[in-house]
Amino acid sequence: MRLESIQLEHFRNYAGQRVDFDPVCNVICGENAQGKTNLLEAMVCLSTGKSHRTRSDRELVRFGEAGFRLAGSIHTRGRDFLSQLEAGFGRKKHMAVNKVPAKSASELSAVLNTVFFCPEDLQLIREGPAARRRFMDASLCQLRPGYAAALSEYQRLHEHKTRILRDCDERPDLIATLPDFNLRMAETGAVLIHYRARFAAVLAKYAAAAHSECSGGRERLEVRYQTVKTVADPLADQKLLVLQLLEHQRTHHYAEVSSRQCLSGPHKDDLEVELDGLNARSFASQGQTRTAALSLKLAAREIHKEIIGEYPILLLDDVLSELDPRRQEYVLNRLGSGQVFITCCEEDRLHALLKGRVYRVSGGVVTGG
Repeated sequence: MRLESIQLEHFRNYAGQRVDFDPVCNVICGENAQGKTNLLEAMVCLSTGKSHRTRSDRELVRFGEAGFRLAGSIHTRGRDFLSQLEAGFGRKKHMAVNKVPAKSASELSAVLNTVFFCPEDLQLIREGPAARRRFMDASLCQLRPGYAAALSEYQRLHEHKTRILRDCDERPDLIATLPDFNLRMAETGAVLIHYRARFAAVLAKYAAAAHSECSGGRERLEVRYQTVKTVADPLADQKLLVLQLLEHQRTHHYAEVSSRQCLSGPHKDDLEVELDGLNARSFASQGQTRTAALSLKLAAREIHKEIIGEYPILLLDDVLSELDPRRQEYVLNRLGSGQVFITCCEEDRLHALLKGRVYRVSGGVVTGG
């Protein structure tokens, strides 16, 4: 899988430009706030239909413009594809593959898979469960269309149930509608747990190997999936998961009505990350935190390869900061498979270590290559 070129129009600080890429390694250099990360963000948008950095497409539009357009030429599974994304211009977001309108972002993901690492990914270790759920969701939505559909429905049901709980004082009759929502949430939630548990089991294996190699075998990384307490085995049959989720809802009914919050379900799932038996969130150093987060992303990359048969596009934004030389060398040595994009400010060092094209970004303009 490779991204052969990208066309940007009014995206972030890019007025309009086409960039052709090396099939293996692309080093993107430039000072801060010039557009390096924006270029990688555009690639993520062509893969997932949305940005990882903002909830609003409007924030992606160049100042003073009405909308943006992206187009990417992609080669995968022995075929060439053209993926397009357009937002703004007073119209509904438009996505297309080979000029055929896409009904959902999963059609973009079927063509282009990306694994993105950026400094904000330290939140995978430092922050609460929401960051780690987003990480699982980002990978699974690209890999499993059924998961993406179930997640969208579960989020809609969760929002609706939350509104019911908040309004039940003024509208007591709304309580009678909760059993229907609970059943559908349990059925949809069981789908999420089914996929997440299997993803986490494979992730744990690959992440442990990556972190051990990166640390010279001196550190042990462990990852465990956590869901609601009534689910004894998240790898169990989905019918059993539904029953166990319903039981958890039953025991939390009065607490939910009292607190006006939805307290039961996989929207509270987590990945527990430990280093040498200690909670990484509390005890990991800055370098260990970055290494652990990167190990999770590299593990996700291996899962993509295992499922789709090709390495996804690897996007590394400022990946070497705060890593000691040995860990930097390990990361750079892992870039030999699949297509890689890596941003940096220290052009000379990366250019000497990596073979590929070097691009320079200044003021939203890409040169070189």
